[in-house]
Amino acid sequence: MAITRLLTAEDLEELGSDAKRFELYDGVLWEKGAMGQQHGEIEIEISSALHVHVRANRLGRVYPSDTHFILYRNPDKVVMPDVSIVRADRVPPESERIGFAPLAPDFVVEVVSPSDRIVEVIEKVRLYERDGIPLIWLVQPRTRSVTVYTSGTEPRTHHEGDVLDGDVIPGFQLAVADIFR
Repeated sequence: MAITRLLTAEDLEELGSDAKRFELYDGVLWEKGAMGQQHGEIEIEISSALHVHVRANRLGRVYPSDTHFILYRNPDKVVMPDVSIVRADRVPPESERIGFAPLAPDFVVEVVSPSDRIVEVIEKVRLYERDGIPLIWLVQPRTRSVTVYTSGTEPRTHHEGDVLDGDVIPGFQLAVADIFR
């Protein structure tokens, strides 16, 4: 009988550049699917708009899809949202920002790719909710919509013609249509 052990964030980090392909759920590696062209375009539309607003207003830091966040330990859970923000008051000092981020983001975006199973993406959103992430956007290119999850409220789906905003990002607004242009 083979004895297996649960992996840690440190084990994942030791993979070096190969780590960017994996997340860790309860100590078990999960490989992320490859990002297609449309997925990348959507990510950059959202992240660039966020970056301009967050930086100009000194609201925190915006992180790209290959940034690892350690949500909890024993067993370890390490995720890589497609786009994320950590508020300025929660960003660790620069000397502590080497390696995986030892905290949950305040805002995450997940973009559904054609290779994703929607059931698994919804489960990831539920995990984010359980982990206390206050604002989550689930972007669905096929329906050209964004479902917004906020703490303590029912999810709301927005379509082209709607504008997104959020308490985590004071003053930020983004038209859903701009995500899919």
